[in-house]
Amino acid sequence: MLFPSVFRNNFFDDFNDFMDFPTVSKTSTSALMKSDVRDAGDHFDLFMDLPGFKKEDVKLQLKDGVLKVEATTNSEKDEKDDAGAYIRRERFQGTCTRSFYVGEYVTEEDIKAKFANGVLEVTVPKKEAKPQIEENRYIAIEG
Repeated sequence: MLFPSVFRNNFFDDFNDFMDFPTVSKTSTSALMKSDVRDAGDHFDLFMDLPGFKKEDVKLQLKDGVLKVEATTNSEKDEKDDAGAYIRRERFQGTCTRSFYVGEYVTEEDIKAKFANGVLEVTVPKKEAKPQIEENRYIAIEG
C-alpha cells in the first residue's frame, strides 16, 4: 500500500527537522538504489541508480523467483601535509540491497543486465508456467 509523501518512514524525521541536530544524518535509505520498473509488453525493464559504484561492486542473484541486487563499496581518502602527518583521514564501507519478485519460471539465462554511467539496467522477460499436457494413464488389468 502506498502512502502520500506526507507520511514519513520514521517518526523521528519530523523531530530531527524541528530540532536540526547537526549530528543526526538526514540521509534516508530510500535515497539509495532508486529504482524504476517499466512494463515493456513481453518483458520488464528495471533501471536502478547506483552513483559512485563500479560494475565490479554490483552483484545480481536469482533465487526462488526473487532477483536480489547488492552493491558494495569501500573507499579511503588519506590526505597528508608535507611532513607526512595526517590532516584528514576518511574511510567508508557500505552495502545496500534491493529485492524484486520476478517469477519462479525465470532463469539466470533469461535475465540481461548492463551497467553504465552509474545506472544498472536489467531486462527480465515475462514468463508464466507452461500448461502441462495431461497424459492419459491407464492401469493394467491382470488376469
